[in-house]
Amino acid sequence: MKLTFLGAARTVTGSCYLLETEQSKVIIDCGMFQGSNTIRSFNQREFLFNPADLDAVILTHAHIDHSGLIPKLVKDGYKGHIYCTKVTRELATIMLPDSAHIQEFDAEIAARKNARMGKNAPEALYTVDDAFKALTYFKEVTFYERTQIRPDICVRYKLAGHIMGAAMVEVFVTENGKETKILFSGDVGQSNQPITKDPDPITTADYILVESTYGDRKHPDYDKEEELAKIVNETIARGGNLIIPAFAVGRTQNMLYYFQKLMHEGRISSEIPIIIDSPLAVKATEITISNPQEFDAEASVIYKQQQNRLFAIKNLRFVESSQESKSLNTLDVPSIILSASGMADAGRVLHHLKHNLWRPECSVLFAGFQSQGSLGRLLIDGAKMVKIMGERISVKAKIYNMQGFSAHADHEQIMGLLKGLQNKPSGIFVVHGESDVAQIFADEIQRELGAAIYVPQFGDTAIIDGDSWKVQEGEMGQAIPAIQELREELRIMEKNYVAYKMRLEQLVNRDEGKLKEVKRRLQKMRRYIDDNFSDL
Repeated sequence: MKLTFLGAARTVTGSCYLLETEQSKVIIDCGMFQGSNTIRSFNQREFLFNPADLDAVILTHAHIDHSGLIPKLVKDGYKGHIYCTKVTRELATIMLPDSAHIQEFDAEIAARKNARMGKNAPEALYTVDDAFKALTYFKEVTFYERTQIRPDICVRYKLAGHIMGAAMVEVFVTENGKETKILFSGDVGQSNQPITKDPDPITTADYILVESTYGDRKHPDYDKEEELAKIVNETIARGGNLIIPAFAVGRTQNMLYYFQKLMHEGRISSEIPIIIDSPLAVKATEITISNPQEFDAEASVIYKQQQNRLFAIKNLRFVESSQESKSLNTLDVPSIILSASGMADAGRVLHHLKHNLWRPECSVLFAGFQSQGSLGRLLIDGAKMVKIMGERISVKAKIYNMQGFSAHADHEQIMGLLKGLQNKPSGIFVVHGESDVAQIFADEIQRELGAAIYVPQFGDTAIIDGDSWKVQEGEMGQAIPAIQELREELRIMEKNYVAYKMRLEQLVNRDEGKLKEVKRRLQKMRRYIDDNFSDL
């Protein structure tokens, strides 16, 4: 059999792995590449296989970096089943159309820009119709049951503890009368997190694809609840609003869980209005509440005690319409507002930041990773002035960055799972992590377990024959020396680019002449980076 790495290889997005046997051709995940323009450009490329030739899609969970290119796959000719758990299918019914709306909106904006430049209008990556068509191919599987998806392939889903419905998938391949078990970890969650059950133990596998998002670090160990209560109480005492940019799926529901707990324990007032301002988050919360079979023991007890309600918060309010969202800017009582996006780079949260950042009595709380270049990253890095929807906003509110809320396990937690193996795998492939992080984690696994380890590049193929395997490098691997040289140049360029951005922040409202010059240099440098490094 052959296993080709077509995403989440030395990067954390775009999860996609092509598994080929003599009888079958399937992919595990079909995720969207997210991040910089360079990374996102991979979404526009043709698949390195013919979608019409695929026999099945095996989906680990609903996050867009694992599912987001499924509508494109169907648009390009795929007509088979997409296997997933019940909750993953339900989440996909809201997340894929939402992603399609974004694709159509981005294409519309690009079309206007191109029209002014005399260029042709670009086509949306996929449309809402494509997304709904793709959803008709979803087929539910049950946790822990072996499901035969091809004559020579069956799958078994186990709990990943990442978000509701998320799974580690065991793929059993029968060749020449022998069964080989490949474990795809998907995204592994932390133990003892709200609502979701802990990850299942990993006991046996012949080959493992393991994620490494936090493969080089340990999540901080501190009292998150106490810190959260302190932030809420201090903000409300000042008479300000607490704005929380929150991811719609997982993070929003976890924050509600913590707020409810703090209120029940009397650590924050139960009179504080809590507002969820995100249509996607509202729908994701409804899906969460309607699937109590997915709750962990603590959440199950709360659900029963509250008469089949997971959240019984006195002043909890869900906002869906844009008009109601705008009305939140004239609230007459201090409130907690959770709104998307989690990195504050788009969505309704921008309006709330615009109306609250300049107020010293208010606070902004980030409870998740903030990527380089995002508004969230600028704020936690200490920016004193930011631009939101074309308007310069002075940052007077208190900015908090709480660690430890990640939905991903850290390196110690994943190592703990791997150490539970009853046999030494024939091979472990470290995926879903930045290049240096994945390599650090791979080295640690090799030291601890003594197993054969490989960190694949995009396009690499592992040729597996029973207990033995070898790697056939893809075009990316064959070009490693040249790529490393270019990446070093890119690192220098990006470092200079960041320095110019910091200088730009310092010049705001000071020297208009220097401000224009720095802007010009930034634009020129960005164009150079995008034009010369789009393939990295």
